Amino acid sequence: MPGEQALADALAYCRRLATSHYENFTVGSWLLPRWAIQDTYNVYAYCRTVDDIGDEANGDRLALLNDWESDLHRVYSGTPEHPVLLALTQTVQKYDMPAEPFLRLIEANRMDQINVRHATFEDLAFYCGHSANPVGHLVLYIFGYRDAERQALADCTCTALQLTNFWQDIATDITKGRIYLPQEDMEFFGYSEEELRLGVINNNFVSLMQFEVARTRDLFQRGLRLIDMVDGRLKIDLRLFSLGGLSVLDAIERINYDVFRRRPSLSRWQKSMLLLRGVTPTPVKAR
Repeated sequence: MPGEQALADALAYCRRLATSHYENFTVGSWLLPRWAIQDTYNVYAYCRTVDDIGDEANGDRLALLNDWESDLHRVYSGTPEHPVLLALTQTVQKYDMPAEPFLRLIEANRMDQINVRHATFEDLAFYCGHSANPVGHLVLYIFGYRDAERQALADCTCTALQLTNFWQDIATDITKGRIYLPQEDMEFFGYSEEELRLGVINNNFVSLMQFEVARTRDLFQRGLRLIDMVDGRLKIDLRLFSLGGLSVLDAIERINYDVFRRRPSLSRWQKSMLLLRGVTPTPVKAR
């Protein structure tokens, strides 16, 4: 069993990681109830660390992910070595969280080492089911929701948020050799990988992006039902996530889908307006 100081240090480590690495987390954290903040830090730190191993670690990333998975298993049967996992042990025990969402996040990063293309949208959705959807389940566990219906709705929102990020970062991802636009969609709309590498904006690309943005809006729309199925401040957080994602899709449309010249994002003023909308109990709609 870890000593009190070791656990305190691990909790502080997660807190520093969460509040220093994610630009929107400090806003989200003050919207959370006090009792949920540290556990949310712990879950965030886990997600951040897994992604950092998969995206930035030096050396054999697959081997490092295997080591991380071995340490994760110690959360459930022993004492983990990494401070993030030591802190996470407290959260897992408190909310009786299963290992499966954490394992799926590791598997997503394994996929990133091997798969840099996705043949179909179903393949891409399968990837999102590992890279994004587990986070929604973990948040629901913290707030006391364990049912399949709410998890399925959270999956819609989390997948939509992940897709939005993909469309937002097409230019960056192609420099890393990664393409998240489904190959079947590119072929259907007559847009080639070579054109993508060159940043070509033509009618075919615009039609392709219109299709992907509409598909993503539909997922947001399906996930909006979850807002009315949760209580308290989680309702506000869900509104903000959906409003934020939908606003980024709006930004992509405003620049006529030219995601190569500049990354579509929200200004500080737009984020402030979103915050006001998020705390106002008016319906969210994905047009």
